[in-house]
Amino acid sequence: MEIKRSTFTGKIGFVLAAAGSAVGLGNIWRFPYLAAKYGGGIFLLVYIILAVTFGFSLMIAEIAIGRKTGQSPIGAFQKLDRRFTFVGVFASVVPALILPYYSVIGGWVMKYLFGFISGQGSEMAVINKTEVAGALTEISFFDKYIENVSEPIIWFSIYIIITSVVVLLGVQRGVEKVSKIMMPILVVLILFIAIYSIVTMDGAVEGVVYYLKPDFSKFSVMTVVAAMGQLFYSMSLAMGIMITFGSYMKKEVSIEKSVRQIELFDTGVAFLAGLMVVPAVFAFSGGDETALNKGAGLMFVTLPRVFDTMPYGSVIGAVFFLMVFLAALTSSISLMETVVSVLQDKLGMRRVPACIAVLVFSLLLGCVSALGYSAWNDIKIIGMTFLDFFDFLANNILMPVVAFATCIVVGYVIKPKAVTEEVELSGKFREKKLFAIMIRYIAPICIILILVSSILDVFGIVKI
Repeated sequence: MEIKRSTFTGKIGFVLAAAGSAVGLGNIWRFPYLAAKYGGGIFLLVYIILAVTFGFSLMIAEIAIGRKTGQSPIGAFQKLDRRFTFVGVFASVVPALILPYYSVIGGWVMKYLFGFISGQGSEMAVINKTEVAGALTEISFFDKYIENVSEPIIWFSIYIIITSVVVLLGVQRGVEKVSKIMMPILVVLILFIAIYSIVTMDGAVEGVVYYLKPDFSKFSVMTVVAAMGQLFYSMSLAMGIMITFGSYMKKEVSIEKSVRQIELFDTGVAFLAGLMVVPAVFAFSGGDETALNKGAGLMFVTLPRVFDTMPYGSVIGAVFFLMVFLAALTSSISLMETVVSVLQDKLGMRRVPACIAVLVFSLLLGCVSALGYSAWNDIKIIGMTFLDFFDFLANNILMPVVAFATCIVVGYVIKPKAVTEEVELSGKFREKKLFAIMIRYIAPICIILILVSSILDVFGIVKI
């Protein structure tokens, strides 16, 4: 028996769900670092230009493919051209790989949220110096936490179960409803923290100038490459998510206008994240740029120390980690929804057993990632922990391959006209010439640059 396909109720539900997917940890712990490293204002300018051209074109293509075929990634590419079914398979593997380790990080966020709420904020900011192999080594609360065998797995399990419950409720009652509630709250919280930190911290205003003032001396090809890489991951491209969400999109909803609004939301949150983090860390460190490291070190080591120096720092820390939790959860919901949709479309599974299957798989693979920092920390794959390896495989290899193949399929197999016709079902496609040029000529080159530079970055040959 054919299962009736779910849909979003309308444009607002689609835009907020898609924006919720795009807005995640990458906006908060990677964008501020890159903006600070590559000259503040000049990086922002390059990022915005790429968002309205490169990012716009790829997102248009993915959403249109989803709505045109009414399928999740595998079925969508199979329907477009059976020879390219493998692209849909790769696109489906990406969220299946990312969801488990992303949820492990979501568990870290929940631990810190609970810690700040329960008054442990100062404890989480402490860094102890311990002698290791005859040398003094700094050990943070975060280092000790992830080396614990059981606690990270407990918090990860709670996080992935919360994600599963939302997805279990369905597209309208779960994914859409939660996004409509969480995204406005997230924006209010991030605005509050940004304004509060700038007003209350001595030296924060200088940090704002540092963040916003273009430093043209730092502009280089790597500025463009770094901005492209951040945009690529930030907008949830090549993960099958936008194809899946496009398949839930009603024909009368404008794809072009929706994409512009998603871009505005995603770029706005990334900008505010920088405005929230850069001035605060800048003021805390006395203008030391190296304090703005990327990844877990920024969020779980540096920022707790910043909050500990602020008036009402425990409250601000709790608000911050609540905001991060909401951003992470909206992204993990979209990742799980994509994998569940694939199981429903290709195996004919109903939502409940599909959700349970994805939950069990994610629990198993997530535990592997969590144990990679404790019981299995001696096991490395090409020098990486399990979590880092899964991240490398999904983000640095599979996603650029999927995006490049998507450009080839749209640009040269089904041709841009097939996408523009779908977009024009809901109104005039004002940027169809830009779309055709980008998807056929410019985007493929950009994606190759991202693929090469990200691999070089992982192996330490070029640092982004």
